[in-house]
Amino acid sequence: MSDAPVHARDPIGWCAAVALAFLCMCLIRLGIPSQPYFDELHYLPAARTLLDGSDYLNREHPLLGKEFIALGIALFGDGPWGWRFFSALAGAGALYAFMRALWFASESRFATLAYGVLLASGFALFVHARIAMLDIFMVAFFALALWQLAAAVREPETGHWRLALAGVALGLSMASKWNAIPLAVLPGLAFLAARWSAGRRRLFTSRRGIPVPGVSLLEAGLWLGAVPLLVYALTFLPAYGLERNALEPGGLIALHGEIVALQESVIEPHPYQSNWPEWLLNIRAIWYLYEPVDGAQRGVLLIGNPLTMLLGLAAMAWCAWTGIVRQRWDALAVAVLYLAGVGFWMVANKPIQFYYHYFLPSCFLLAGLALALDEMWRRGWRKLALGVPVASLALFAWFYPILSAAPLEGSRSFATWMWLDSWR
Repeated sequence: MSDAPVHARDPIGWCAAVALAFLCMCLIRLGIPSQPYFDELHYLPAARTLLDGSDYLNREHPLLGKEFIALGIALFGDGPWGWRFFSALAGAGALYAFMRALWFASESRFATLAYGVLLASGFALFVHARIAMLDIFMVAFFALALWQLAAAVREPETGHWRLALAGVALGLSMASKWNAIPLAVLPGLAFLAARWSAGRRRLFTSRRGIPVPGVSLLEAGLWLGAVPLLVYALTFLPAYGLERNALEPGGLIALHGEIVALQESVIEPHPYQSNWPEWLLNIRAIWYLYEPVDGAQRGVLLIGNPLTMLLGLAAMAWCAWTGIVRQRWDALAVAVLYLAGVGFWMVANKPIQFYYHYFLPSCFLLAGLALALDEMWRRGWRKLALGVPVASLALFAWFYPILSAAPLEGSRSFATWMWLDSWR
């Protein structure tokens, strides 16, 4: 008899340790700056009026992210820790969920842990985990959905409740920020395509076949279609009881027309605006903060890790190739998510765009890089496979002062890190 196949041991403990270390890093100087900065100037007033029930501000975005900010204010006070604590928690949760998703997709310890290091040191997750903006909640809930979807495919005996939880998470991601909507439809479409390709005679009711045996297409449509929409709608309930600009019964659909109009109405050029080719090449940064504050010159720069953002492009090409030619479903899934995330911004009718719109696609880019490094590890190129995460950490350490609002020497200190003029 042949030996049983060797299965890699689940690195769940290491995933938790990496996420906990990341959370501790995020909490250092979380209260600095002590005043609102960048888009906190929009979201904090909206959160305060939700909390006291007085008004519905910042109507161009859905409510959930601002509800979390309001909850932080209610629990920890109307100060920087109250504003940003749930962002830090969401950042660590996103890191853990993304690692768990890649583990269930690939069953590779190296890819999973390399991904954790790459994502934690990729700049964007760290910066957004330390500011009261909406993007971090969108990313965290989408990561949770991917974790549950990958686990449902890997462990179909848990498929019912995992798909249900994934549906809830998809709804919460869309309710945090609309950037998730183009990607939120993909799980349901993927389930349909997989079940169709299996050639089931009773397409809608059969419980046999991929991707999750035991779950019919009708049930999957409930969890991945109806439930996200219901959860999304429920997050608007606080808007119905406000003193001013409250939602009227039946007014949710009309509100979405207003949101679309507000999103498309911003046409005045902005010094930090950029578009998708600049995102891919990592050549346009945003200074979230650069001014004397809390007794020192400080800065917070949003840009991707200069090494991994570029290596990730080559890795993504490899993922697309190996996914199609070799039918590597984990690599193909990562490539599809990345291309869909970027592709949306190629056609979106939003005149003014910013680098933070690349936040979620960049998470998939780093997943593709982790899978490519795992392929090198398996082929024996282990020094190179280990060298990239180590170099990513080194670059994170070098840029750390202008990612974390550390005290700088003076007003010209930023020039130390400005490798490109377009980063200024």
